[in-house]
Amino acid sequence: MNSSPRLVESFVRAAGAALATAVLALAVSGCSVVAVADAAVTVVATGVKVTAKAVGAAVDAVIPDGDDEE
Repeated sequence: MNSSPRLVESFVRAAGAALATAVLALAVSGCSVVAVADAAVTVVATGVKVTAKAVGAAVDAVIPDGDDEE
């Protein structure tokens, strides 16, 4: 089997490009997973913050604090 050096060089370049593309695709998909997870955490944290403020306001409305505003 007699392979020409140009054929081997072409194959190595193509394999390198395919490997680089695969690594880049995996890296980008990992970034998107992190972005989605970060967005979900932000939504949950905002929901907890709003709920805590609403509960605090409701407690303040139900339980008098002793300040009589006249």
